[in-house]
Amino acid sequence: MISDVGCVIIGRNEGDRLRACLESLVGKTAAMVYVDSGSTDDSVALARGLGVTVVELDMAIPFTAARGRNEGSRVLQGRLPSLRYIQFVDGDCEILPGWLDEAREFLESRPEVAVACGRRRERYPEHSIYNKLCDMEWDTPLGEAKACGGDAMIRAAALLEVGGYRNDLIAGEEPELCVRLRLAGWKVWRIDRDMTLHDAAMMRFGQWWKRSVRSGHAFAEGAYLHGASSERHWVRESRRAWVWGGVIPLLILLGVPMLGWGALALSFLYPLQALRLALQGKSSLSLRDRWLRAVFLVLSKFPEFAGQVRYRVSRLQLAKVELIEYK
Repeated sequence: MISDVGCVIIGRNEGDRLRACLESLVGKTAAMVYVDSGSTDDSVALARGLGVTVVELDMAIPFTAARGRNEGSRVLQGRLPSLRYIQFVDGDCEILPGWLDEAREFLESRPEVAVACGRRRERYPEHSIYNKLCDMEWDTPLGEAKACGGDAMIRAAALLEVGGYRNDLIAGEEPELCVRLRLAGWKVWRIDRDMTLHDAAMMRFGQWWKRSVRSGHAFAEGAYLHGASSERHWVRESRRAWVWGGVIPLLILLGVPMLGWGALALSFLYPLQALRLALQGKSSLSLRDRWLRAVFLVLSKFPEFAGQVRYRVSRLQLAKVELIEYK
């Protein structure tokens, strides 16, 4: 057991995925807190049966993953104020053997680093092209990083210094936290180590579409919060969504009645962009996977544009957008 590391797990109705998650952690850290967001299965009983402290969120207050992580870390640090590091993990992920020790050792050796994360892998990439896309998405460059995901070990003092996650963000809360950590002088690091197994369970196109809408929303809100800073947080991603998902289709629609069917030539920009992305794809990927990734990167700009619009409409209406879930 690592005496100065605690763990916060968040989830809802994860079933066997939660069991795998909890069992990968039991007895390995000083304390564990599972934060449940209104499960109707036996998640709460399962966690308590394994000796894990459970926090059941008041669902009368809109749920966000950020709120769940903050509540979990508050309870965890209240129980053990001496904890130096917190491993955050989503309930559909399993921590791989050796990760906790290696991440802690890395943070011990690099006092300027606030966040250590490794490689998240899909448990069943062969089950669908959407799971495969997730597995490729998780394969990000090593070394100093711009952001982490939901699975990461974070220095407790650094998390406290910047006030934790933003409770009101429905998506993109981890990259936003990393922006504030960097502005406070901390670093985020991705180390060369497999960290978690993730089960996206994404079998349908509609699930992929919703997940991409959520990404577009996150890009829009991130750019609103930090786009004017030196970080230029998600400004480029937002602009790409607007250009490829909104401006070019609008030009085509307006161009046909004004210029005739020749305006449809603009639509050839999409296969050309896919070709460019495929040619620039990672050499470690097969040709098929490079094309798969390229085509869906281009296609994703349409739901991302929808997410951008959704965020801006909600701001105009002074309304909070509900959580965008794909499972």
